[in-house]
Amino acid sequence: MTTNSNDALPAVLRRALEATDEPRVVISGNHAIPWTGLTTVDQTFETYRLHCLNAPKGIPDREGVTYESAFVGAGMRRHPRLKYFPTRLSQVPVLFKRHLVPDVVLLHTSMPVDGKVSLGCEVNVLPAAIEACRKRGGIIVAQMNAKMPYTYGDGEYDLDLLDGYIEVDEDIAGHASAAPFDQARADSAATIGRLVGERVHDGMTLQLGIGEIPDATLREVLDKRNLGVWSEMVSDGILALTDAGALDPDRIITCSFMFGRPELFEWADRNEQLRVLRTETVNAVANISRNAGMTSINTALQVDLFDQANASRINARIHSGFGGQTDFTVGAIHAPGGQAIMALRSWHPKADVSTIVPLLDEPVTSFQHSCVVTENGVAELMGQDDDSQAANLIEKAAHPSVREELWEEAHHLGLA
Repeated sequence: MTTNSNDALPAVLRRALEATDEPRVVISGNHAIPWTGLTTVDQTFETYRLHCLNAPKGIPDREGVTYESAFVGAGMRRHPRLKYFPTRLSQVPVLFKRHLVPDVVLLHTSMPVDGKVSLGCEVNVLPAAIEACRKRGGIIVAQMNAKMPYTYGDGEYDLDLLDGYIEVDEDIAGHASAAPFDQARADSAATIGRLVGERVHDGMTLQLGIGEIPDATLREVLDKRNLGVWSEMVSDGILALTDAGALDPDRIITCSFMFGRPELFEWADRNEQLRVLRTETVNAVANISRNAGMTSINTALQVDLFDQANASRINARIHSGFGGQTDFTVGAIHAPGGQAIMALRSWHPKADVSTIVPLLDEPVTSFQHSCVVTENGVAELMGQDDDSQAANLIEKAAHPSVREELWEEAHHLGLA
């Protein structure tokens, strides 16, 4: 029986305490946090495990709440009660089924349409969490939001799925505040975007990201035609591609989550050209590799002379996680005409260090990219021997001020 009221929801949630005094609560993550529902959860359980992907600041932070995540956001980063699970995004559903079975799943959904609700902008790993929780006999509840779009795909569920729900009318979080404008950063992003854009041709398929470099890349491909999108996430850039007529009208836009401006959600609402699917489908290497000209564009904190990228850790402490970078890198290089592009600045402005290093000190997030692109140029890697890879990274991608030092280190490593 589905219960609808703020007052009744705590009673529904407390049923989870019949099985455990520390329930595992999985919630919609990224920019789809169900804030009102999460407050009720926090007030209901004295102790619980909160599992969330890319949690923002503002989530409950008190004794009794243990954080769990396979991709760490600002709300959990460097927290003493964080339990990080190093897992590719495509494998998080396996965690739910075999190891981290949820007792409660708190969803952020649309309002009902013809007896169904939609997970809207955040499908991702939630279907697997729902299935594992239901199999255990756990509790499924929802925060229904008038501002959440109804999207088609794997996130559509009958109301009968829910043990309880509340209704809200709340804005969905958008982008974080932009950093103060910096001309040098803008110029480097524009240069990288141009170099990446030159590798994108009509009919290719894109994995889209978010940030200065992906935004700059998008501006460079607006004149392309018949592009496809098969991407872990999409953001406002999809609107620019649509308005420019760059997308193939006969190809479905596929992703597993999204975030951006309200206009993005208005576009997504009941859009027949969009499918928001579960992670096991979108991030499956076999599915990614079926897309013609699959072009994966990712970034990293560091790349070494062996073409190993670290996008996860800083000084051995977890900063984010594997995410889908490994999934899409492997999928793209197996696709017909595909390419896995690593795009980053050659110098990290905050840490004031080179991003091209001799050998990583941190765990590897991904490797074997098609090329590395910085503001200095394009280092071709695929099909090159290890000496040529290192030479291209030093001469074409690295900052000029560190090239001599990198050459010395390369010789010590037996390269070039």
